[in-house]
Amino acid sequence: MSTKIQTSLRIDKIAYQDAKSILGEMGMNFSEAVNIFTKMVVNNRGLPFEVKIVDEESIKLNKRLQIALSEVAVIQNNNEVASNARDFLDEL
Repeated sequence: MSTKIQTSLRIDKIAYQDAKSILGEMGMNFSEAVNIFTKMVVNNRGLPFEVKIVDEESIKLNKRLQIALSEVAVIQNNNEVASNARDFLDEL
């Protein structure tokens, strides 16, 4: 078993209380959760989740990109239908 150290954290009081309550429902305490998080950081060699900065401009660009991708899918589908129709007519 590895050696344990004691450390202190500055955490928002309400978030801490909420986290303790949720973790308690899961059968673990806050210290155990911090230990799990720490091991995951080591195993992942970084944070065990994606960190993003999302601003309004990024959200707008993402929506525009989604619309453009949808339009490309429609065009591709229409081209396939048109190609199939041409093939059908050529066979006649």
